[in-house]
Amino acid sequence: MEQRILGKTGITVSRTCLGAMMFGAMGNRDPRDCVGIIHRALDAGVNFIDTADAYSRGESEEIVGQALKGRRDRVVLATKFFVPMGEDPNMKGGSRRWIVEAVENSLRRLGTDYIDLYQIHRYDDATDLEETLSALSDLVHQGKIRCFGSSMFPADRIVESHWIAERRGLLRFRCEQPWYSIFAREVERFVLPACARYGMGAIIWSPLDGGWLTGRYRKPEDLGEKTRIAALARMRGKDFDPASELNLRKFQLVDALSKIAADSGLSLTHLALAFTLEHPAVTAAIIGPRTREQLDDLLTSVDLRLDSEILDRIDLLVPPGTSVNGIDPTSRPRGLGRRVRRRSA
Repeated sequence: MEQRILGKTGITVSRTCLGAMMFGAMGNRDPRDCVGIIHRALDAGVNFIDTADAYSRGESEEIVGQALKGRRDRVVLATKFFVPMGEDPNMKGGSRRWIVEAVENSLRRLGTDYIDLYQIHRYDDATDLEETLSALSDLVHQGKIRCFGSSMFPADRIVESHWIAERRGLLRFRCEQPWYSIFAREVERFVLPACARYGMGAIIWSPLDGGWLTGRYRKPEDLGEKTRIAALARMRGKDFDPASELNLRKFQLVDALSKIAADSGLSLTHLALAFTLEHPAVTAAIIGPRTREQLDDLLTSVDLRLDSEILDRIDLLVPPGTSVNGIDPTSRPRGLGRRVRRRSA
């Protein structure tokens, strides 16, 4: 399996990163099966695993920890903090108070002495970024983490973080984890170039756009209340209309992209995953299988490359730097947020 260096860290990772969000109550509820999936990925050459404390309220980390017993030293292990982990208002965010507690909780659940990559899950408006960078730098010096990164940071916050680190003598974010797929290309405008400029690895998530780019959804009737697409919309507090203008546009694009895939002798899933890895700033793509069958299918495309003709055809459908998912949070100017623009809540 092809490997790359994670930014300028010198750490070598497989270009396919096994995402563990579907292990536990959020997805596959059979811990033994989840452990088997992890072992299958490791045996296939994957050496990079990404999870988070918030995934099934810590259960995902516990499953990953079980799977890595006896294999930990050969794996680059990443996890994340930020999302609320309890009713206490201080059990969340990017404060030093929470970071020093959260990392101990993750280390315990993962059954390890150190975390290779510790990431803040989202930008924290309530905390001075210097506070976050200072706490994370201390964890590196203490040996509890090897390096740290950000997730879903807009480009201006990435630049700000490096400015702060340089002037305050702190360690820097070494990678960013943005949302990136054929349907979500806004990060090509500023976020991925910022990563390249500052020597940061880019570990992209949702290359299949939450299931859209598997080809399973072709008409409004396919988007029932129990589908993952509908569930994600509800989780984000959005009204879900299978026949919305946005969804109808996606159905059209899925048909057109399926034609490109068929002409190339590929499945749409394989085309979509390979597309994300063609961007030179992308280090690895996270795959999040719920079953062993899904994993096996994704593993067959890990070394697939797309030629210029295929990429040009995709660009005609969804131009570079654009999105069919609405405004991508990583590219949205903070000043345009409703709470910033309005005087009242």
